[in-house]
Amino acid sequence: MESAKSLWMKLDAGKSSYVNRARECAKLTLPFTYPPAGTGPVSALPTPYNSLGARGVNNLAAKLLLSLLPPNTPFFRFTMSREIVRQARSEAMLGELDYAFSEMEKEIMDEIEGMQTRPIMYEAMRHLLISGNGLLELTGQGKWRFRGIENYSVERDASDNILHIVTKETAAKDALPEEIRALAYMEHGDGAWEIDVFTVVCRREKNYESWQEACGVEVPGSRTTYGLDELPYLVLRWNRVANEDYGRGLVEEYLGDLISLEALTRSIVEASLAASRILFLVNPNGLTSSRTLQDAPNGAIREGNPEDVGVLQVQKYNDFRVALETMNGIKERLGHAFLLNTAVQRSGERVTATEVRAMIAELEASLGGVFATLSEELSTPLVTLVMGQMLRRRKLRKMPKGMVRPIIVTGLDALGRGQDLQKLDIFLAGVRDALGPQAVAQYLNVQGYLTRRASSLGLDLNGLVKSQEQLQAEMQQSQQQSMMERLGPSVIQGGAKLIGQQMPQGQGEMTVG
Repeated sequence: MESAKSLWMKLDAGKSSYVNRARECAKLTLPFTYPPAGTGPVSALPTPYNSLGARGVNNLAAKLLLSLLPPNTPFFRFTMSREIVRQARSEAMLGELDYAFSEMEKEIMDEIEGMQTRPIMYEAMRHLLISGNGLLELTGQGKWRFRGIENYSVERDASDNILHIVTKETAAKDALPEEIRALAYMEHGDGAWEIDVFTVVCRREKNYESWQEACGVEVPGSRTTYGLDELPYLVLRWNRVANEDYGRGLVEEYLGDLISLEALTRSIVEASLAASRILFLVNPNGLTSSRTLQDAPNGAIREGNPEDVGVLQVQKYNDFRVALETMNGIKERLGHAFLLNTAVQRSGERVTATEVRAMIAELEASLGGVFATLSEELSTPLVTLVMGQMLRRRKLRKMPKGMVRPIIVTGLDALGRGQDLQKLDIFLAGVRDALGPQAVAQYLNVQGYLTRRASSLGLDLNGLVKSQEQLQAEMQQSQQQSMMERLGPSVIQGGAKLIGQQMPQGQGEMTVG
């Protein structure tokens, strides 16, 4: 079997072009994401002459995070199978099931928020925009960890299925098992304080097998087997490319404009510095002495001829204007690419559903099918992993197999059940306008409507909507009261006396009142 180190070296050599491209894109946007080769913690990073690339990446990453993980709103929903819908005895039962599913959605979203998913997801979005690649790992402690393309390698088959994932990280020697430390001492001596640890994920026929190696030896107790839908690694891509193991980022699509903008900005900045320098020239054959001007304080009166003194000027205004207009045109194109020119979100902490919906529409119109890729490789596996973890820890009730399935809603429907609320209101208003209020009262199941509306709003129905038992009890009480009002109290009292006379002796008298 091939060792983890040799597999890493083979796969790492095949991604060198992607890493170099990522460093080139990061140099003009966020240099710290992919610093140049050989850069250490104390090394100086390149500083771009303009901040449009960094501002565009941060802005678009924030909008993507808000659309993929809307605040206080599930980005997915459970749907019932058609068989369950056919077997339901009433519309009220369907409403109750739908409400139960919405409660499960909120429980899963609470778990996702508790895992500190948002900061890691924001980092992942920035890396996806710059390099087009990233790896999310769900650790055993239930926390997410992100790796850039430099720290992992992946191999796919022709059908885009993952065959191998190899990660490389350095671990302190004291944190490794004793036999690994002994091997490190034999190989490196006492000077080895950190050891390279490789994690390998290999696909078998019906599952994935994972293990760790250090110093050419498998770490004891590290071998694990996962199902095809249980792999705790999410290999992310921004743009898919046929027959390629890695993706391409958005910055790479506009790299030419960023390079041109950087060159023009640098030229204008350097020219502006030269033009801002003030130099006075004095005619050497004139009456005015240069020493007189140099030593004169501000506002002083000296003898001289003003025609003997001039100011050196750079006669390049028209050239600067051409460069500036070209730079502004590039800025406008990049502003549209990174959605900097239009903004529908208010500058505040609370964001309404309408604003999020408009932002998602803007993203879809600009980015096309990006949401489809992110849904398949990020949203769906994320929900599946969190659900499986909650089921294993018994934090979530187990549903019968085949009864429900999670569907990731993206695009304009990314607000999930908020769309159901709008559809319910449109349906009710249409029935009322077309058939009249009498048809609504005759054909509409009020309790089912209230249950579905509460589910769409994410409200708790306990103590809010009356149950069927409460409605039946109130109906019986209302019938009894109407009977008493119709017959009168005298008839009721007479019937009570007749019942008392027919009772056997010794059982006491019946008291009415």
